[in-house]
Amino acid sequence: MARNIVIEALNRTPMEEQSVELVERKGLGHPDSIADALAEEVSRALCHEYLARDGVIHHHNTDEVQVVGGRSQPAFGGGEILEPAYILLVGRAVTRIDRQPLPVRRIAMRASRSYLKRNFTHLDLDYGVTLDTRIASGSSDLQGVFSAGKVLANDTSFGIGYAPFSSTEKLVRKVSDYLNLELKKDIPALGEDTKVMANRRGDTVSLTVAAAMVDQHLAGPGDYRETIRELVRRTSDFGQRLAGDRELVVKFNTADRPDDDLYYLTVTGLSMENGDDGSVGRGNRANGLITPGRPMSMEATSGKNPVNHVGKLYNLLSNLIADDIHKVGGGDIAEVTVRLLSQIGHPVDEPLSADAQLLMTEGSEVEVVRQEVAGVIDDWLDRIDAVTEKVMEGQLGTF
Repeated sequence: MARNIVIEALNRTPMEEQSVELVERKGLGHPDSIADALAEEVSRALCHEYLARDGVIHHHNTDEVQVVGGRSQPAFGGGEILEPAYILLVGRAVTRIDRQPLPVRRIAMRASRSYLKRNFTHLDLDYGVTLDTRIASGSSDLQGVFSAGKVLANDTSFGIGYAPFSSTEKLVRKVSDYLNLELKKDIPALGEDTKVMANRRGDTVSLTVAAAMVDQHLAGPGDYRETIRELVRRTSDFGQRLAGDRELVVKFNTADRPDDDLYYLTVTGLSMENGDDGSVGRGNRANGLITPGRPMSMEATSGKNPVNHVGKLYNLLSNLIADDIHKVGGGDIAEVTVRLLSQIGHPVDEPLSADAQLLMTEGSEVEVVRQEVAGVIDDWLDRIDAVTEKVMEGQLGTF
């Protein structure tokens, strides 16, 4: 079918050659990441339940999770939770199938508790957090759009993706994953709530890392400071291998004030225990990063249904398309940005606009790759349901 595909050349300095680059990633235990994760876990759980009961995924959006910080009293050697954090699961979903009620709230609670238990070692689900849900039935007109014979967009919205990642973007992603998935195994005092901010100026990359430290694994201020030095050393060694010839400077917990006995100390390894709040969509974009130097959508991706909510589909799809376009460029394409715009009530595989902006390498012309680029876009739109399947199987991250 004919689609509204536009391909154009850009004339700008590639990100890798710009003087200043800012990249941020909020780690697994950041309150915003927790909100994103729970929204997505609930959506996936509902998808599987709908399929098991009725063979189709019904209308739902669970993208309004709120994390309200609690109150704690951390102390070297072990402190205590004074007031649990409060997490509210909010959204809309089909709550009846063939007139039979579906236990939507129970499904949401079960999925959320399971996620928290799997990922946060020091969080006591009985005393450290209070889970609540107010998920209810959705708008009848949106359910109608959802259940039409052809999959129709339930919103007029756009998604943006780009490729490839710059070396600094790759560095931030990998350092963040290293902290959350690897280093904490060796250093149990490292909590899951981390944030990595990179500032590249020329060929010097400065990483500022905020890491919630777990009090029960630290005997006192001296032990804390020694652990921070070890974190800096290990992160620097790991990161420098990725930074290559660029200078890497790593600093942890720069707000600490030892003279005033102030340290980033927690009971659970999560800042939500003591007043730090979180919401879906306030953290990482669909590619897992916050990149103010790149085009990006502010739409929340997590928790939206993976069948016809373009706020999810198009943000994920645009990144997949961008990756493939860069690959087919065969060295002719330095950078690519893909933008997809939907129109509510129209088929999701027929966007109102689909455009690829290409930054060509020196000596290369758009016409050399125009046909291949259009083919990549067309191919992905033809099989847009593959995005739904990847989300269902947990193969596509949303934050």
